[in-house]
Amino acid sequence: MSIPDKEITIYDIAKALNISAATVSRALMDHPSVNINTKAKVQEAAKSMGYRSNQMASNLRKRKSNIIGIIVGNLNSSFMSNVIAGAEKVLSEAGYNLIISQSLDNVSKEINIAQAMYNNRVDGLLVSLAYETENADHFESFVKRGIPLVYFDRVWPHPKCPGIEIDNVKAAYDITEHLITQGCKRIAHITAFKISSVAADRFTGYKKALEDYNIPFNESLVIKTDLTMNAGIDAAHQIMNMEERPDAVFVTNDACAVGCMQETKKFGIRIPQDIAFAGFNNDTEASIIEPNLTTVNYRGDIMGEEAARILIDRINNASAAAQPAKKIMQKSEIIIRDSSVKRK
Repeated sequence: MSIPDKEITIYDIAKALNISAATVSRALMDHPSVNINTKAKVQEAAKSMGYRSNQMASNLRKRKSNIIGIIVGNLNSSFMSNVIAGAEKVLSEAGYNLIISQSLDNVSKEINIAQAMYNNRVDGLLVSLAYETENADHFESFVKRGIPLVYFDRVWPHPKCPGIEIDNVKAAYDITEHLITQGCKRIAHITAFKISSVAADRFTGYKKALEDYNIPFNESLVIKTDLTMNAGIDAAHQIMNMEERPDAVFVTNDACAVGCMQETKKFGIRIPQDIAFAGFNNDTEASIIEPNLTTVNYRGDIMGEEAARILIDRINNASAAAQPAKKIMQKSEIIIRDSSVKRK
């Protein structure tokens, strides 16, 4: 069937069936006052004529869209894919649809996405902040309007917005401590250009482990990048050009760690004998790179499910929405692989 030249309305269907527009409207909403035969005729006519319900107008009347927005830094990690899958599972079971957007870790793009989500009248918002984000003022319109917002993974502390994350300081401390126990004393750290709360916490954990083991902190061993795989390649060249090379590298994420490992191997560096490596997030590439990458693991699907449950509760439960927001800490663990094991 050809696409109609103009938008079909309930009046067109009413005219075709020689019934009132009100009857058509009630039939399309499955109203009990319309008999079953009339409903069937109306729905068949609507389908054959190419009628589309005006969902936006309906949402305005109901003041509810049944749409949840989710904003993430990047979609190119298995961790974030798992978060979205977990959130979508819970939201779908609760009758909500999910709109997914990525900021590409750019704060300007994040601001534009937030405005678009607000304009599209989402019922709630799940947010993992961009690495560049230094404040969350662009989400205040949601708070003022009473639209529930839950942060996850990269969170912003707010008295009305719950957050779910891991203890990044402890996880970074533990993985740095692991490198130290392998005999490493000159440990480089690759972090973000702009220190987000997550990157800052992982940097703090790294420094604290050095301090506790009486290893002097060396600013020249801190490399700031955009944490992409290509940035890892550039970081490898910086490491190769150091007068005294590190004996270990702890990277804030796995993608950058993998890029750095691959490039250092081209210079004949043996991993872990010459330089041990550790990442963070347990992305798929961590178990594919040779040798396999030591990393921090935490379940993305569980984080997504929990964030979605908290959001739905705050949408449907006025008393829950009125409660002060809590920060929830999810468990994490170190997965030790061959990239860091110097002492068998």
